[in-house]
Order: sequence, then structure tokens, then C-alpha cells
Amino acid sequence: MPEPAGQSVTSADAAWFTAVVREHSTALVRYFARRGPRQDAEDLAAEVFATAWRRRADVPRETVLPWLYRTAGFTLANARRKHVDLPVDEVPESGSVRIEHDPEHSALFDAELRGALESVGERDRRILMLHAWEGLDGQELAEVLGISRSGADAALSRARKRLREAWGQRMSF
Repeated sequence: MPEPAGQSVTSADAAWFTAVVREHSTALVRYFARRGPRQDAEDLAAEVFATAWRRRADVPRETVLPWLYRTAGFTLANARRKHVDLPVDEVPESGSVRIEHDPEHSALFDAELRGALESVGERDRRILMLHAWEGLDGQELAEVLGISRSGADAALSRARKRLREAWGQRMSF
């Protein structure tokens, strides 16, 4: 892998990176497998680790996993854009939700819950999934979202409230 300009590889860099891959590769592969085709999960995780290696000086040592999840979100968005077969001027500002084709959401088999999740919006869904599926909250959630800790707490609280309201409106049993 080519080195960034002016950045030399030390044995400490190699040891750090090996430890990061060993500790977090399963979590990243699962992250991608829940959000897209399983056959792409390992390749996407490898892209995230390649980015971590290139930007190793920028990766916060105390919050590696949230940094990896944040990078994974960007990597996934880029991968999904590659598969959109639209001219650039026809690409919508925000993505359309395709719950029935998204493994992350199809695992939530209850139609009422899927409907409630669909109605809360993409940002709220992302926050709820990072919290519920990846186990992130507090500072880790803040790191992934690129906001302050109090902002992440507030965003999670608002997302939960919107989900409760949407769920209440959809309960048909």
C-alpha cells in the first residue's frame, strides 16, 4: 500500500494497525452485512481499513471504533452511489428508502415497525440503528455522527421519540 507523502511506516504503526484489524474487523463486516449484500461486506470493510491505514495519524486512538463506523458510513454511501443508474442531474438530494431490499431493515420483520421506522426519516433511522444494532451511545455515537456528545444524546432522544410516535400511530392490533 503506498504511503502518504511525508509519512513513514514504523513498527508501532504496523502493530497498531494489526491490533485494530483484529479487534474491529468482525464488527465492520457485520455493519456492512446488515446494510447491504453480504458478498460486499468484506470488501467494504477492507476499504475502511485501507482508509484507516492511509489516515492513521488522524485516527483517534481512544475512539477507533466510532471513527471506523463514521468512515464506514461514508464508504457505504459511496458504494451505493456507484450503483445508482441515474444521470447526475436526476439524482435526488436525499436517498429513497427501499426497506424491502435492505437487509438491515428486512431483519425487522414486523410490518408495523418497518412502517414506523420508514416514517421517521433517514437520519433518525441511522441513529436508531447505530444505537440498537451497533451498541453505540454517548461519545461513540457523537464521534460517528460528527457532533458533540450532548448533540448525540439529544439526537438519539429525538429519534426515539419520533419512533414511539410513529409506532403509536401505526399500531393496528
